[in-house]
Amino acid sequence: MSNSPETSAPEVAAAPAKTAVRKERVGQVVSTKMTKTLVVESITRVPHPLFGKIVKHRKRFYVHDEESKAKEGDTVRIGETRPLSKLKRWELLEIIKH
Repeated sequence: MSNSPETSAPEVAAAPAKTAVRKERVGQVVSTKMTKTLVVESITRVPHPLFGKIVKHRKRFYVHDEESKAKEGDTVRIGETRPLSKLKRWELLEIIKH
């Protein structure tokens, strides 16, 4: 058998790079006591896995706020980002309501 250019294996096209979709959450600011950091509480309503009753899940996120724009009680939109500290993995995207 001879290896002629006509019988060589077909070239495989490179797969397009995947871009990760970053999670976003809406929550209420519960603490602004740290420098450039907020604590945002997000409440989601989900059915109980066994009984089906709607229950509230509260989750607190540590959020980076570079300009310290948000105040306690504000409703904000936060987005996932790279780890910025031990607990901080979210950044402030916008303030929805003061």
